[in-house]
Amino acid sequence: MASTEGLVPITRDFLARYYDKYPLPPLADDVPRFTAELRGFSDSLLREFPLTSGEELVVNEVDREPPRKIDENLWKNREHIEEILFLLEDSYQPRLLQQNASPEYVDIAAVFGDIEAKLKTTLKTLEMFQLKNADNVFNTVMTYMPQDFRGSLIRQQRERSERNRQAEIDALVNSGGSIHDRYALLWKQQMERRRQLAQLGSAAGVYKALVKYLVGVPQVLLDFLRQINDDQGPLEEQRERYGPALCSLTKMVLSIRLFILLSWGRFESRELQMDQLSVVQQAVHVYNSEFEKFIKFIGEVFANSPFLMSAEDVGAAESRKSDEYKEIIIPPGKTHEVVLTVESVNSYIAWDFALIQGTLNLDIGFHVEYLSPSGEITLILPYRRYESDQGNFCTILVGSYKLIWDNSYSTFFKKSLRYKVDAVPPVVETLQAVAESG
Repeated sequence: MASTEGLVPITRDFLARYYDKYPLPPLADDVPRFTAELRGFSDSLLREFPLTSGEELVVNEVDREPPRKIDENLWKNREHIEEILFLLEDSYQPRLLQQNASPEYVDIAAVFGDIEAKLKTTLKTLEMFQLKNADNVFNTVMTYMPQDFRGSLIRQQRERSERNRQAEIDALVNSGGSIHDRYALLWKQQMERRRQLAQLGSAAGVYKALVKYLVGVPQVLLDFLRQINDDQGPLEEQRERYGPALCSLTKMVLSIRLFILLSWGRFESRELQMDQLSVVQQAVHVYNSEFEKFIKFIGEVFANSPFLMSAEDVGAAESRKSDEYKEIIIPPGKTHEVVLTVESVNSYIAWDFALIQGTLNLDIGFHVEYLSPSGEITLILPYRRYESDQGNFCTILVGSYKLIWDNSYSTFFKKSLRYKVDAVPPVVETLQAVAESG
């Protein structure tokens, strides 16, 4: 087995040396300039007209500092972009703008059409970045997993978990939840996954089972996961180097949102000036360009991060040999049993077996039983004779599951069986947390 002795702890100092290779290009001077100019326009409207409750919430957010965590700030940008796109929907635009077909209003509508197209492009770029980043890291973590049906089951768990989370979001939206409510729930889901990371790093509770599946995972990676969310942990270096630029972009998109919101609410009393509209359009173009540059840059930083170590990188692949198929001879009139213990519901019992070629009378009985803590036996999978089979089921009870290969019906022929079985714990939520950390 290859050695992992060359690995060093993933500390803030260690990451600082890595980030030295990736200096962030400065943002364009237009970013703070347009942000300040738009805020000045908004302040003028605030002095002349009273705030509605919805406007007050946005003003309060403008006055607060953006989040420090990179990923939380990216989610905030998505939220503000979606809020602006909502304001630009035809049904939400001021009545005069919807109904008036004068050349001036046609020009205004055309400018907002351009703004809408730019922001839709930015939103798509951000969505694809987050999805790709999550998939890349999830696949990296999966290199530590058994490379057989168990890994496939974990991927299925992930898909089911994603559907469940999306169903929760859909239920909120269908009940009248706002864009802000939806993103608050998305971040709540994210933070729950983050809490699971600490349990993974400490190998506590059900996560002991996950560490078992992370075959050969180096201790330095587990230590890093335990500290990944600490305010002064290893990722503080990332936040200090790249966070200020992202915060500036967050302030910029929020200033765009606030001015459009205030302008819509006062359109009939004070029509939007073309010079102000030009500033908004230029600001969106700058935001679009600078944000996409930032996404491209941070994507490269994340893709090459030293904490994304695969099993092959650390020489752990050889340790999977303990997970190889087992072979056994079952004499005539006998059975072979394997008992798997399940400690958490929604685990999977999985198997893959076949009779070895050359065995006469090529079939064997197989069934699965559940043994409760009180000793009661329940048939889970009915008896049937197979040449080979691969299958699984999701457990709804904790306890012991007995997999039984039955050659008792045979009087003369032994059976040579090759098999692999396991109880796959519900570990996908923690893997997703690894994938979405940052």
